[in-house]
Amino acid sequence: MKLYRVLRYSALSIASCGICLCAHAAPASNPSAAPAHDGAHDFDFEFGNWRVHHRLKRNGEWIEFEGTSSDRGLNDGSSNVEENTFHRPTGDTQGIALRAFDRKKQQWAIWWVDSRDPHGALDPPVVGAFVDGVGTFYADGLLNGKQTRTRYTWSHITATSAQWEQAFSLDEGKTWDTNWVMQFQRE
Repeated sequence: MKLYRVLRYSALSIASCGICLCAHAAPASNPSAAPAHDGAHDFDFEFGNWRVHHRLKRNGEWIEFEGTSSDRGLNDGSSNVEENTFHRPTGDTQGIALRAFDRKKQQWAIWWVDSRDPHGALDPPVVGAFVDGVGTFYADGLLNGKQTRTRYTWSHITATSAQWEQAFSLDEGKTWDTNWVMQFQRE
């Protein structure tokens, strides 16, 4: 009987060790199998109210003026609308950026409506995504009768500030002319 108990406890101990060894030998979860970043909330940083300093290039000359911006999410945050007021030297104007995220393509599209021509044809949307904290968006279209590539860049993003730039290229993106810089400060 004693031998039976010793063998039984030995067998249980060996089995327990085997279970422990198997549990420790189980492969760790694969970090590359983690779900990919869903960019649907990449613009959440902009929700709220902002003071905006503008630098705008017209005819080779830079002009500066102030403005405000207010952004809110739509459709579970995968779309948003940004309302802008520009205090230009020639008077106040408004503009609206409408953004929508395509989860299948993992890309944003951004359209612009200008209060100076609210029923004008919408330009093709700039399309792109955020990579390493910088959002870059492109569109091709006609500007003053010339084939032009447009680039929007969001960068220097913190909880209280951000920067947006617009640039045009007349040579399919080989060279760029930055013509508008907006520096956002949270109100």
